[in-house]
Amino acid sequence: MTKKARLIYNPVSGHEQMPKNVADILDVLEQAGYEASAYRTTPEKQSAQKEATRAAKAGFDLIVAAGGDGTINEVVNGIAFLEQRPKMAIIPAGTTNDYARALRIPRDSISGATKVILNNKTRKMDIGEATFGEDRQYFVNIAACGSLTELTYDVPSEVKSALGYTAYLIKGAEMLPHLTENELRLTYDAGVYEGKLSMLLLGMTNSIGGFEQIMPDAELSDGLFQLIIVKPSEPVKLLKLMALAMNGKHVDDPDIIYTKTRSLKIELVGKSLGQKLPVNLDGEIGDYCPVTFKNLQQRIEFFVGE
Repeated sequence: MTKKARLIYNPVSGHEQMPKNVADILDVLEQAGYEASAYRTTPEKQSAQKEATRAAKAGFDLIVAAGGDGTINEVVNGIAFLEQRPKMAIIPAGTTNDYARALRIPRDSISGATKVILNNKTRKMDIGEATFGEDRQYFVNIAACGSLTELTYDVPSEVKSALGYTAYLIKGAEMLPHLTENELRLTYDAGVYEGKLSMLLLGMTNSIGGFEQIMPDAELSDGLFQLIIVKPSEPVKLLKLMALAMNGKHVDDPDIIYTKTRSLKIELVGKSLGQKLPVNLDGEIGDYCPVTFKNLQQRIEFFVGE
């Protein structure tokens, strides 16, 4: 029986390069033994997510997500909750492409990323599940909250490319006078942290915002999140911590808790009760605290590079 593959592509990702590459991508999928077809996402909310769910329920064997981290996240959300899930491949066409970096997918060549499928090398990857009341959402790379979280996403990509981690230090210095501290209760495998914090990161891979040393012990399929809790600190100390984090030298600092956990519960306490604290999932606002996270070990099988 012929295998079926569905390409779900964002036409505006990567300086609108995707549409002119669709025919070549479908050709490679057919070389790999798939009966291939394509879906062009629309401005409608969750367009990629809805198509991924439809394709999975229709019995497609492979879904190829082509676009930025947001498109990949949508496709994952479209299939992660299903009992029968197709394999996934990704063709990065965004600005940061953190997940492609973690899977060793070429990020500078649509053709090169597509041809990874021809190698037929796959790996079952962990997926993060975030539960906000009755709503469940999924992520593949990073969940974050706290005022310093904005730093990861507010630095323009062209500035990141030109200045590297210096760009984060500049942006951090700009933000410091306006930082607020949140009072939370965090329950995780190794214990409970209750008090103020500047930022919390819950990682699936070692690549965050284009840097690969922030979660130095990350494994992709071990069923464990990497949890970083940044305690309140003097502004000058926070800048120093940021500089250390870009080089992976922050994990032993007394103002940082770095551990692994299968789950995490975040609750607002004290003066933060009643506040709206957003939770960022793969670069987009998911919802607001309280939230419970669970690691779904080896949930989706992805094509990976060498």
